[in-house]
Amino acid sequence: MRKITGCLIALLLIASGVAHAADSRTAHGLSLFGELKYPPDFKRFDYVNPDAPKGGVLRMAAIGGFDSLNPFILKGEAAAGASQIYDRLLSASYDEAGAEYGLLASSIEVAADFSWVVFTLRPEARWHDGKPVTPEDVVFSFNILRDKGAPVYRFYYANVKSAAKAGANGVRFEFDAAGNRELPLIMGQLPILPAHYWKGRDFEATTLDPPLGSGPYRIGKVETNRNITLERVKDYWGKNLPVNVGAHNFDQIVFEYYRDDTVALEAFKANNFDVRFETSAKNWAIGYDFPAVKQGKVVRAGLETRNAEPMQGFLFNTRRGKFSDPRVRQAFNYAFDFEWANKNLFYGQYARSSSYFQNSELAASTLPNAAELALLEPYRAQLPPEVFTTVYKPPVTDGSGENRKNLREAQRLFAEAGWQVKNGVLTHAASGEKMQVEFLLDQPNFERIVSPYARSLERLGIKPSIRMIDTAQYKNRTDAYDFDIIIGSVANSLSPGNEQREYWSAAAADRPGSRNLAGVKSPVVDALIDRIIFAENRAALVAASRALDRVLLWGHYLVPQWHTPVTRTAYWDVIDYPRPVPDYNIGFPDLWWYKGVKTN
Repeated sequence: MRKITGCLIALLLIASGVAHAADSRTAHGLSLFGELKYPPDFKRFDYVNPDAPKGGVLRMAAIGGFDSLNPFILKGEAAAGASQIYDRLLSASYDEAGAEYGLLASSIEVAADFSWVVFTLRPEARWHDGKPVTPEDVVFSFNILRDKGAPVYRFYYANVKSAAKAGANGVRFEFDAAGNRELPLIMGQLPILPAHYWKGRDFEATTLDPPLGSGPYRIGKVETNRNITLERVKDYWGKNLPVNVGAHNFDQIVFEYYRDDTVALEAFKANNFDVRFETSAKNWAIGYDFPAVKQGKVVRAGLETRNAEPMQGFLFNTRRGKFSDPRVRQAFNYAFDFEWANKNLFYGQYARSSSYFQNSELAASTLPNAAELALLEPYRAQLPPEVFTTVYKPPVTDGSGENRKNLREAQRLFAEAGWQVKNGVLTHAASGEKMQVEFLLDQPNFERIVSPYARSLERLGIKPSIRMIDTAQYKNRTDAYDFDIIIGSVANSLSPGNEQREYWSAAAADRPGSRNLAGVKSPVVDALIDRIIFAENRAALVAASRALDRVLLWGHYLVPQWHTPVTRTAYWDVIDYPRPVPDYNIGFPDLWWYKGVKTN
């Protein structure tokens, strides 16, 4: 759950867990798929390098700027790495899908019906000022994030009824309904904040005073909009825990800020930072032909995991009337010539995306089966017939750049929706509105992708424009839904859950700062999200996810773009990482290390 990411599937405590009572079970971790891989007495994760040296500086790039060190509020732009100073109750395993083990918590007790969870804290857990991490801190963290944090937290914790101290060193979370198998693990991911530090401080205000944390790093030097340094806490209370062996190896992590990604690439070539995750196919194909690569000083690698691929696309703001008709949105899809772009812009490196759960069993890659039909049939009248009859595939061209056949289909769809070309301009017959669209961008390298698409739209009588703004303006405009079309991305895990409400629910659509950027308001989508969240087993989750996938796809909320199964990584050969890469996370920067320093 990256970032806040979702999990679900049959949340089971491991078989070796101790039965606490007939209605609960206690264990050292939680698994969403069944048994945990690692037993209670495990020493470390298999994928780490236990002998990774401690020391050195990891230099990283960030884009734009920042004006706050509080990453939990909507106001301001938080600095990169600001959340890395906080521990959580649980820590993820990178070679298991949907499994987490105790970090601040030594054990977890979960009700058999998933109506509550109790976390017992480790007595040795400490803040950086030496004070103990207490149940009161956990309760404070939940309440402050829900009540005064960014809107995403209120939404994410909406089904948590209460948090209260339990016994001498435990915290009990009560849920408003039984059967939500994801909620215990969601609460394990709660960032824990120090109540005594925030007493008398305004949590909702931006701040450049380094906050107090309990994690492996603390905030050091800060230069607003220029750089921020994280310093390894040498006496970190949890450094010898099994979940931390081989991790948190750099003495410092420095984020240097650059105006945009083009400038950042040149800075990387000049050895101004150590690692770059390349998002541009053009750059990956021709941008790394510089001496350090040829000399082996810079290494290029395609790091692969088994996660579902994100769905990226030209995302419509359906709050705007011109995009309210799905036929209009589908017409825009027919105007995009992916095959030409892949050949001429991307050097053939991409495959076209056709699912919000690409390359996973959750993708709606076949016609709906009986389990999916049982979910979809009650809503047949509210859904496009294609949901039941056709596997979604984006339009295909011959790659020549002509795209005449698809443009004719786009014209037909526009006409069905009431749009006709008048005096060379696509115009709505009833309202007289002219089809003008603005592509809002915050990175120059996207302009070369949008420009040929815009020319294709012009052939249909649409008047497109491209607006390039800085990252702060972009955040403000997207938080306020002040855009026509953006390049949006939705990343899903193999175990989707509560985060789907934040992505797609009607309740999130008009709440500033939500991740429902498209403005989806659909009773069917809301019902399917609940089916995902309250799925009783893996089979039910798969069925509900596939049903949601096909409903979203045939809703045409975005024009799908592309994906690649690898993380394109370039790094100066002064850092290294464990091999093989874990199945579900490349472990950066936690598991990487600086070469040539002594272990301490």
